Amino acid sequence: MLHYQTRYSLSLKPILRRSHLPLRHLFFCSRSHAKVAASGMNDGLTESEVSSDVRTSGINRSLSEVLKELSRKVPETLIKTRVEDGFSIKYVPWHVVNRIMNFHAPEWSGEVRSITYSADGKSVSVVYRVTLYGTDAEIYRESTGTASVNDTSYGDPVQKAEAMAFRRACARLGLGLHLYHEDME
Repeated sequence: MLHYQTRYSLSLKPILRRSHLPLRHLFFCSRSHAKVAASGMNDGLTESEVSSDVRTSGINRSLSEVLKELSRKVPETLIKTRVEDGFSIKYVPWHVVNRIMNFHAPEWSGEVRSITYSADGKSVSVVYRVTLYGTDAEIYRESTGTASVNDTSYGDPVQKAEAMAFRRACARLGLGLHLYHEDME
């Protein structure tokens, strides 16, 4: 069994650039930004207009406030569907999860804890840790993602496994967790 240890840590500040995602989608749960969402401004916002309203300096909220924001439902417009083994699965793409984390928990950090190939070399698993920082505490959650080495559609297997592990670690903090429980509602 091959085992690689890769470590990196990123402290990310909110970087809100104009992209294919309308900025209005990033305002889905922040009370301090409700005025921007309610005003109808969306893609017309410039980076300086957005950054002047976004928290960017230091840790300034309690962990419970951050977790409360992350636990809100992700707007349907940001949710994608894929078919796996004949079943439709709803998910939030990793880059959208990253933007939501940057916006609502700008003091988060992420780290690949390990990359492990199966003994037969047919799959690769990644363990990813996400840490949130608040004025009163910090917590982390880890999760795994596994991809087949033979599946090369939409990127390489390690990238897929990392994206899956990242999304799952964020779900353990509440982000998009509602998607795992939709069948119970």
